[in-house]
Amino acid sequence: MKKQAFNPYLPSWEYIPDGEPYVFGDRVYVYGSHDFYNGWVFCLGDYVCWSAPINDLSDWRYEGVIYPKTADPFNRDGHMCLYAPDVTVGPDGRYYLYYVLDKVSVVSVAVCDTPAGKYEFLGYVHYPDGTLLGNRKGDEPQFDPAVITEGDVTYLYTGFCGRGDRSRSGAQATVLDKDMLTVIGEPVIIAPGCMYSSGTGFEGHAFFEAPSIRKRGDTYYFVYSSEVMHELCYATSKEPRSGFEYGGVIVSNCDIGIGGYKPKEKPSAYGANNHGSIIEINGDWYIFYHRHTNGTWYSRQGCAEKISFTADGKIPQVEITSCGLNGGPLSGSGEYPAYIVSNLMSGVSGPYVGDPRIPKVVQDGSDGEECVGYLANISDGCIAGFKYFDIRGVKELGVTVRGYMHGAFEVKTSPDGEALGEIKVESANIWQKFTAPVRIPDGVSALWLCYKGGGNIHLKSFEFIC
Repeated sequence: MKKQAFNPYLPSWEYIPDGEPYVFGDRVYVYGSHDFYNGWVFCLGDYVCWSAPINDLSDWRYEGVIYPKTADPFNRDGHMCLYAPDVTVGPDGRYYLYYVLDKVSVVSVAVCDTPAGKYEFLGYVHYPDGTLLGNRKGDEPQFDPAVITEGDVTYLYTGFCGRGDRSRSGAQATVLDKDMLTVIGEPVIIAPGCMYSSGTGFEGHAFFEAPSIRKRGDTYYFVYSSEVMHELCYATSKEPRSGFEYGGVIVSNCDIGIGGYKPKEKPSAYGANNHGSIIEINGDWYIFYHRHTNGTWYSRQGCAEKISFTADGKIPQVEITSCGLNGGPLSGSGEYPAYIVSNLMSGVSGPYVGDPRIPKVVQDGSDGEECVGYLANISDGCIAGFKYFDIRGVKELGVTVRGYMHGAFEVKTSPDGEALGEIKVESANIWQKFTAPVRIPDGVSALWLCYKGGGNIHLKSFEFIC
């Protein structure tokens, strides 16, 4: 690769959650919704696309706006947001973009001749009599469309099931004709929401939102966000609209379910909702998901981790890291931006963002400005984890910080491990680097920075000095 690949995989000033990755030709394209930095609701932006060569997942290219929110006839004034989209190649070889606006419950479709060109509005998914799917009496509202095309038919998966709402049953699967718009197979429920999960095998991980569909061999993998929101789960079947059985959790954006470096059910990051999918790229499989920044729900960034399959097709849960698309650990030398943090904890416990006291990833400037992110709200007891590095011959570690402070960062390779060095820091009005000797053993390990002391710190970067 031209350079190393980090999480988030796009620049730190870009906010593309709900990522649906696809390989078209020799590039991988990611389609998602578009949050703003410091946005006040989800998905305020137009659809944009990023792509990378399949043999260099560090080299992402901005493809530009592929579809503005005002292109939909229901939204000429732009008062509605574009929620999570999906893309499929139709029987005619063209690319079809499916989406739902935030204040209606019907599915819109746009089309383009190329993966990342200018999509043009095509129409709304409808029954043969012209009634829009989602508007007919008895229809459940449409939300978060996912699509897969096989031959002349396209399978459309939709749904949202909030806790306590018995009017929504679960994830729906609908069949569309080769025109990509007309329903020829009416909606059926393939995975239950939490109000209907008792006795199904989905208990505790029932369908909430974010349907996504992929096929591996002869097996369909239905990926979705569960009732606890922070995790992406999956269910499998040999048929596209029946027989789905719960498979497990693929990833949690607060690492609940991952043990080893912490108790399994303890969160080690502040997460919230999740959305993404699995994809094979150049022989390896990955899960794409998103994390939350700025201490809110509304500024989300895309991340990815490598996954594996067992002999019987199961996907073991993977931990969140700083090096997801890198193909291995990062180099244990040089300087790294602090925004690639994978785990961030403090004395304010809980798996969800929102508390103003929690540490968080932020940036200077406003949305769209190319300002590198950093960590803020670092106070006594905060701990930041970065995983993983191939460390060889490191003698010192440096941190670049600013803020009113008087304390030290303990350097560790596990959150509860012994301190392998201590970097004392003092108040600075501009970014200032502080260094100290460390005793980090050679090998692949995580880096944990644990702050002890007073004040409120901004952490811009850290540096391995050999």
